[in-house]
Amino acid sequence: MAAACERGKILGEPDTEIPSIEKLFEGREEIPAWIDQITLRSMVVSVILGFFISVMIMKLNLTTGIIPSFNVAAGLLGFFLMKSWTRTLQHFGVSSKPFTRQENTIIQTCVVACSAISYSGGLGSYILGMSSTVAKGFDDKRTALDVKKLSLGWMIAYLFLTSFLGLFSVLPLRKVMILGYRLTYPSGTATAHVINGFHTPQGALVAKKQVSLLFKSFWGSFLWSLFQWFYSAGENCGFKAFPTFGLTAYENKFYFDFSATYVGVGMICPYLINISLLVGSFISWGMLWPWIKGKKGLWYDAHLPESSLSGLTGYKVFISIAMILGDGLFQFLAVIGKTTYDMYNKQQASSSIAPFSNVSRENDDFDDLSSNHPYLTFDDRRRTSVFLKQQIPSSLVIGCYCFFAVFSMILIPQIFPQLQRRDIFILYLVAPLLAFSNAYGCGLTDWSLGSSYGKLAVFVFGAVAGVKDGGVVAGLAACGVAMGIVSIASDLMQDFKTGYLTLTSPRSMFVSQVIGTVMGCIIGPSVFWMFYKAYPIGDPNSEYPAPYARVYRGIAILGVDGFSALPKNCVKLCLAFFFFAFVVSATREALKNLKSPIYDYIPSAMGMAIPFYLGGYFTIDMCVGSLIMYIWRQADQRASTVYGPAVASGLICGDVIWALPSSILSLFKVKAPICMQFIPHS
Repeated sequence: MAAACERGKILGEPDTEIPSIEKLFEGREEIPAWIDQITLRSMVVSVILGFFISVMIMKLNLTTGIIPSFNVAAGLLGFFLMKSWTRTLQHFGVSSKPFTRQENTIIQTCVVACSAISYSGGLGSYILGMSSTVAKGFDDKRTALDVKKLSLGWMIAYLFLTSFLGLFSVLPLRKVMILGYRLTYPSGTATAHVINGFHTPQGALVAKKQVSLLFKSFWGSFLWSLFQWFYSAGENCGFKAFPTFGLTAYENKFYFDFSATYVGVGMICPYLINISLLVGSFISWGMLWPWIKGKKGLWYDAHLPESSLSGLTGYKVFISIAMILGDGLFQFLAVIGKTTYDMYNKQQASSSIAPFSNVSRENDDFDDLSSNHPYLTFDDRRRTSVFLKQQIPSSLVIGCYCFFAVFSMILIPQIFPQLQRRDIFILYLVAPLLAFSNAYGCGLTDWSLGSSYGKLAVFVFGAVAGVKDGGVVAGLAACGVAMGIVSIASDLMQDFKTGYLTLTSPRSMFVSQVIGTVMGCIIGPSVFWMFYKAYPIGDPNSEYPAPYARVYRGIAILGVDGFSALPKNCVKLCLAFFFFAFVVSATREALKNLKSPIYDYIPSAMGMAIPFYLGGYFTIDMCVGSLIMYIWRQADQRASTVYGPAVASGLICGDVIWALPSSILSLFKVKAPICMQFIPHS
């Protein structure tokens, strides 16, 4: 709705304006002072939502690693809880401040900053990859320097040290990114439009129905998970072990496991991603692994246990890594190329064509972008005026960055003796450049390359430390520093774009980011610790195999040892699939730029890589989610577009929230009463 209202003013005709979103709010809202936008009630709601979304992300991170965006869900649930809060107080005759879109934005920002730590903090990937559980899966006979015993205390301290530097790394460039370069930040823009829509009369009615459907699907999913639990008394028991397509297909990981979580994820993810996952399942578990299994005794020792990386599992892990790296390398080069090209065009653009191109980026001079600028739309003038108020002094930001950098250089080697202070100094020296590059590219493409920078750090710093000095843990720890700074910087700019479009003060946005980051550094590790104590996390045969923990440790081992430890012909296959993924990604990008209809039928290389290790069971679930959305769209396209994400979020929430009581039961050694299992009649 809002996008159609923002076509702006015709250049050269200052008095000719068409309706805009800010016209709807003009006269209806009074913009609160920045300190009043951050309220006690918004922080209480943020803690509640931050915890529950962190649980959802953690479960997804520890199962398949496929995590959809929860930005809109955070905004929607924040809107619902705050509206319920104010109405309850009114019912008892207690007056309260009106709930504004600025407060809604603060909640959404705080919740996303909190829950993002559960992913970018590496709790299910590079931190877990340091553990002895994951190391055993690699048949590692390494020294104690290559394993780190997990502890809640040092994980919280480490996340505090790495996360806050990301907040300060690109903060001085916020006006250049949002006003000077006018980057779109698609996710931040979409979230802003949703929040703006909630606070119009029509949008409030739609939000009310969305919340109603979300809670209906939530309770349905929760009760279904409870029902399934009664039949899961032992290993390979229950609906999750239902051989939907027969026992042979089940042995090859092809079955529908009745997971509401991945049906919901499938409803949110694009059709092409879900089909790519299914194609990857057929290529790996349908063709490649049976073929390699036939080489047992020729390519690898036939007596090795199935989990050994010197056998079939080695091919599964490292070919999957090769595809992820091939796709990641292309995306990295593509985004860097787009960033460079776009910056060059902006420098060459004439000020008469680009209203913001006359901004002096060196002097941070934005005086010409006042609310009276004749060539800006009404929306732009109002938003720019608010965005330029109550700024954060750049000198304070730079001082804070230097303070945290020095502090981290002292403390991180205390946590990881394998990582030298000079390594951390180099990381912090280049981090602002990497953060700027990533934030700029994310503004253009909505694609964050935080994990790519992290994998690069694993290779470089692991190789520098070497085998004798614990290169595996050194590389993984360096990955955390690089990925934390780069990922959080791009998330911060996304949120600044949201704040710009909802007239939320940059100062209140930054403060809410800081509060959300503090919450995430405590809540994220605590949620992880709950799973870690209740389940054998990282064990490939467990309910939570944490595939990316093995991926990151595998990358670290390759960086330190090279390819010498891989089974026969594994290097050749890895190279083949590395180039295959690179070519597929390049083909997709070329067809996209040519606007070819064939683009819609080329699978995603990253999507195909994920089931190479895990199997096809969750891809079946996600394709069922796609089928539900397809049928719904054929019946009522508008309703499916508006209400589909709410229903999907409810399915995910209900199943994931069941993980809390399930974990408590597991901690107290309470088992289900029945084991439902299927065996051949022979």
